Amino acid sequence: MKTELIDVSPTRKEIKIEIEPQTVREAYDRIIAQYAKKVSVPGFRPGHAPRSVVRTRFKAEIRTDLLREIVPDAINSAINELELQPLGEPDIHMDNTDALNRPGEEPLSVHVHVEVLPAVELNEYKGVEAVRRVRPVSDSDVDELINHLREASASLQPVEDRGAELGDTVTVDFRGKFIEPEGEEDINVEDVDVVLGGEGVQAEFTEHLTGTQPDDEKTFLVSYPEDFSSEGLAGKTVEYTATVKAVRIKELPELDDEWARSVSDETETFETLREKLRKDLENRSRDEADERLRNEVMRKILEQHEFEVPETLVDHQTNHRLESIVRDMIGRGIDPRSQKLDWEGARAELKVQAADTVRITLLLDKIAEQENLSVSDEEIQNEIDSIVEFSRQPREKVVAALTKEGGERSIANRLRNRKALDLLIENARVTEEEWRDETPPAAGSITNPKVEEAEAQSNQTDEEERKSDASSSL
Repeated sequence: MKTELIDVSPTRKEIKIEIEPQTVREAYDRIIAQYAKKVSVPGFRPGHAPRSVVRTRFKAEIRTDLLREIVPDAINSAINELELQPLGEPDIHMDNTDALNRPGEEPLSVHVHVEVLPAVELNEYKGVEAVRRVRPVSDSDVDELINHLREASASLQPVEDRGAELGDTVTVDFRGKFIEPEGEEDINVEDVDVVLGGEGVQAEFTEHLTGTQPDDEKTFLVSYPEDFSSEGLAGKTVEYTATVKAVRIKELPELDDEWARSVSDETETFETLREKLRKDLENRSRDEADERLRNEVMRKILEQHEFEVPETLVDHQTNHRLESIVRDMIGRGIDPRSQKLDWEGARAELKVQAADTVRITLLLDKIAEQENLSVSDEEIQNEIDSIVEFSRQPREKVVAALTKEGGERSIANRLRNRKALDLLIENARVTEEEWRDETPPAAGSITNPKVEEAEAQSNQTDEEERKSDASSSL
């Protein structure tokens, strides 16, 4: 067998393979002999049909089996001989299928395209210049978080001596009939809480439900804008009949020691709660600064190392990102099939980010190899324990999921790369500077306007995450 390697690019290789006539003939004769023994041909006893008849009657099947027997073996031998490690399945092309009509008379030619990991050449990766800025925590930040917690612990109390006012929550049963367009299925929903004047509440609801009391019934029209968040209602007009079941007012708790103890077991007074919240926000700010620093160092490392990455890995990473966004949208009750979302544009932008993710992973792999970084079995088990604790799933379920993703080897690679990134941070020339309110794009972040809507609907803002993290620590 003759082989020739052609470097199409750093990640794409072409292998030209020529299988000798003798190898083809031997395999062909062997397959015909097998057919002659097992097939039934009219007019002949089983296993006694002449080979010439078998060859003619089962020509297509014999040809398929011949290719199946000799081509994969030839490709595997060529890959091993050339010491290649393909990513995914090879792309196979037959060059002279006519040779199969005369097996053994001429070589059978095949060429194969495979993807491989690129040879990563490291430039200087230590001493990267980066800036670390910590967001200051002000009294107003603490006040905002306290108000957030206070709102979360508010209660709704019935209103009995007056009609509904702005800010009240009115519980209503709705019957809706589509006026434009006609023919749509009627709307029947019960126990809908409407906050009068609340964010996202159509003005018509606030207008017609203001002043109502339990058992009141109101009929009114609502014209939804073309860009309304629900596609089923966007641009349509509905006549609602609303039956009021309850009117309640939000009652906020007093900011006192009793409330502080109800919020956190670790606080005895309102002042100690306030101090704890400040510390939580400060910890979050430091974590945020560290994350930004890591992103900046990774971004600069990427700028210093431009190389081609395999399309197979980029596509895999792109699909993984899209699936994560879709899962998150579904979890938030958003229909990812919405016509308003530009998924084609989203995929194009996510592919750019995925390429950066693959590139930084390969770089960290190479740095870890260069620095002889390793991961112990104890570190792997500790990481699994952390995943179990964070996910709140049974250990067996977590291990089963990890097994599908590569198991302990996958965890070891991730931990090894994390050590490589820690090494980059430790050896970076970091300058501490005052906070500047900006949001530089992180390595692998979504920046294209085409996907901003999908991102906005599937991710919390940084500020919401800060509140959530600080609150969840209580």
